This record gives sequence, C-alpha cells and structure tokens, in this order.
Amino acid sequence: MLLVWFYFWWEAHNDYNEFNWLLYNRSGEWSDGTVPILATTAAGFTYVAFLMILALCHIALGQQLNLHWLHKIGVAAALLTTVVGVISVNQTWEQEWDIVPISLQVRNLDKSPQRWRQSVVLFLHILSLRVSNCGIVTAVTPHLCPALSLSITSVDGVPFLMHNLDLRRTTDVEKVFPERQTLNASSFNWTDLQQLNAGEWFLKDDPFWTVPSLSPSERIKIANQSVCSLEELLKLASITNSSLVFRLQRPPPDHPHHHSWINDTLKVVQQSGIPQRLVMWTTDEQRAEVRQQAPGLIQTSLVKCSLQSLQQSDVSRMLLRYNRVSTNEVRCGLITMNFSQSHIDLTLYTVNDPWLYSVLWCSGVSAVSSEAPHVLKKVPYPSWLMRPNEYCLMWVSADLISFAVIVGIFILQNYHIIRYRMSGMRSYNPEQIMLSASVRTSSRDVNVMKEKLIFSEVRNDIGADEEPYMDGYNYYTNQSVIRGV
Repeated sequence: MLLVWFYFWWEAHNDYNEFNWLLYNRSGEWSDGTVPILATTAAGFTYVAFLMILALCHIALGQQLNLHWLHKIGVAAALLTTVVGVISVNQTWEQEWDIVPISLQVRNLDKSPQRWRQSVVLFLHILSLRVSNCGIVTAVTPHLCPALSLSITSVDGVPFLMHNLDLRRTTDVEKVFPERQTLNASSFNWTDLQQLNAGEWFLKDDPFWTVPSLSPSERIKIANQSVCSLEELLKLASITNSSLVFRLQRPPPDHPHHHSWINDTLKVVQQSGIPQRLVMWTTDEQRAEVRQQAPGLIQTSLVKCSLQSLQQSDVSRMLLRYNRVSTNEVRCGLITMNFSQSHIDLTLYTVNDPWLYSVLWCSGVSAVSSEAPHVLKKVPYPSWLMRPNEYCLMWVSADLISFAVIVGIFILQNYHIIRYRMSGMRSYNPEQIMLSASVRTSSRDVNVMKEKLIFSEVRNDIGADEEPYMDGYNYYTNQSVIRGV
C-alpha cells in the first residue's frame, strides 16, 4: 500500500499546484501540502521495507521474527495513515486517481538517470495487468497554450485576470484594504485594483518551483507586478503571436455589469488588435451572438460533448482536463483520430510534466495547456519511444523475471520443509526442522527444542489406547499424576 501510495504522489507531480489549490480553498492558507505527504510516505516505506528484509533474513535462518511492541505500533500507524490518506484523497481529489493508469502507458525506457523510477513503473505495470501493445501514433509537436486564466469584470467594467474569487492569495489586499479583503474581486474598481501588488506572493510562495532559477533583475520585475487586465494580456499575446485561452466569470447579480459581461469582454478583445484566430472563446452563453460579431474567434468547448453536438454549435476546438479522455483513447489515439476527421482540434490541460506531455504527444493531441511552458519547451521529442515488438518483449521478460523471483522466495522460505520431505520424513515436525536450522541459537534454546523433540517422538511411539504416562508419573514435569477412579 505504501508503494502504491508513494507512486501515486510521485506521478501526481503534474498536479501539485492543483492539490495546493484544494487545500487553499479549504483552509484559506497557501502552502505546499505535498512535501509532508512525500516525506512521511518515504519514511514509512523505508521503515516497513527494513522490517520486511529483517523478516526474510529470519526466514532464511529458519527462525521466527518476534516484533517489539514499538514496531507493531509503528507498522499499525503506517497502515492506518495510508488508509486514511487514501480515503481523504478519494473524497477530495478523486479525479486524480486517473493519473495512475495514464502513467502506466509509458512506452519507452529512455536513457535517463531515472532508472529507479522506470523500475517502479515496470513493477506497477505488471501488477495493474494493463499491458498494451498499441502502436505509437506519429504526430507533430503539440502546440503549447498558456494555462487557463479566469477573467473577472470590475465594478467599472474592466475585465481583469484573477484566479481566485477574492484577492487575498495573490495580492496585498490585507494591507491596502484590510476591511475589504474578504469581498469578491469583482466588487473593486480598476483604480483600487491598480494599487495592489500582485507579484510579491509569487516570490514568497514559489507556486511553480521556479523562483531559485530567477535572476536578480527578474525578481525585481516580478516583485513590482500589478493586477493584469485582460487588455494587457491580449496585447502581449498579439506581440508574441501566441494563442490565448481564458474563461469568463459572470459577476454577482447585484453587479452593475451582471448582464453585459459578455459584451464587455468581447469589446476588449476586438479593441486590443489581437488576431481573432489566436483567441479561444470558451463561454457557452450567447455563443451564437459572439460568433456573429467576431467570426474569427476559435469557438472552444470546455465540456466533452458528442461530435454531432459540437458541429451543430460550430465549435472547432475542445479544451478538456487530460483525465477527461479515457486511457484507451489516449493510449491508441482514438479520440484524436475521431476529432481530426471531424475537423475539431483537441487541447488538454493542465500538462506540466514531460512524461505526461510525451504520452499525449504520442497519442496525437494537437495542443496542450501548461503552467510550465519553460519546461515543456525543452522537450524536443517524446521521452518514450519504443517499437511494438520491443515493448512486448520488455513486458514478457519482466513477467518471466517476476515469476522466477516469486518461485525463488517460495523455495527460500520453505527450504527446510522441502529438504525434509525429500529426505523421506514421514510427518512434519516443526521442532525437528527448527532444531536442524538453529545452528547459531543459544544452548538453552537448543536444549528446550531437544526436550520437545524427544517427548514428541515418545508420544508418537505410544499407541492410541495407551496412557502417555506410566505409573502415574509425568516425566516432562517431574510431578506425580493422581489418577481418577
């Protein structure tokens, strides 16, 4: 259980930021909750593995392993903690379990220094019985899109970017407007928002583990960032000729722009000068009106729908979380082929780790949305590359090796029993086997086992109808036995 638990968290590295978001939404405090989980899991796994090795050594010597009560408490605590953790994750982050079957579709043993990680993947792939020989789909490099941003409309009608519904996590609103810190972000006007610092939190929390790699000038620039408006982001994307995807958040009912939020945002897009072919429009409300006013926008759906309904809505792209596509579809590129035949592009989010990027690349996904484009841009080709015959040979060899290991462990554990069976011994006598195996035991223990062996043989020689004691005397306890009349 600890092995599976550790593997789950190791492969969930792609979504650590998402997990921290879950914790933030519950506690209101931003922290990296994955560090204590990984640390305790590694410590527990090492501890239990040590006890297992110790037990195997005792078995090899034909002795029992008698655990101290402290070790029993430790093993029970490790078990209980793992069970509680699995239940908690299943309730709060259930969709993340999909990362496990996706990670087991790795097709290549790349010549990287992470051999130990590949060994774990190999072992768990055998356990999962998910071995597949589906061929790799040849595909061009997936297009990298930025992470999905949330556009919120201020009181005076200025759309701006804010991932949270309030301003506490990414700004210093607690210092500037302490009495308004818990209010919805849309309740501020643009002048107030410009007074907030929106960069210091990044250097403090380091959400993407990139701060140590920043230069001093970059740190100064980030520390002086303010809240970004949608117009500023559109102009930046236009200069760099980059695609842009964002999701609109409708203001509360008492907001002055509750009914005009779509038109306000569309007006900003049109006035920014960005080519409409670079903007992915994800809002379903008033889609027909938006299409009439801005026909060049990429109509994008955030919901997995049938191809027929997408075509009826004139949607040309789907933006889905990577686990919304089934493992079989990703593995064999089925969903990509179906969409490409219907002229619908597929973009998956959020893809941050090279291994997941490689799996989706091989499946033929046309684009991915990432919070770590600086990492994925350094991946020139899929990290996993293997011909189907080599893939099949690798797993068949792994099965044979695992079978040999299991047989070897069985023989080692039952060596003395097998040896006495082959020597013609008529009955199984644990004392005799243990006596033969206890070469290095103390003389006192050997004497006790000898006494047990002698009296067990005496009892075996006495007939079933005979009394085990003669003349009312118990030779084992040196006490007289009073016979009943």
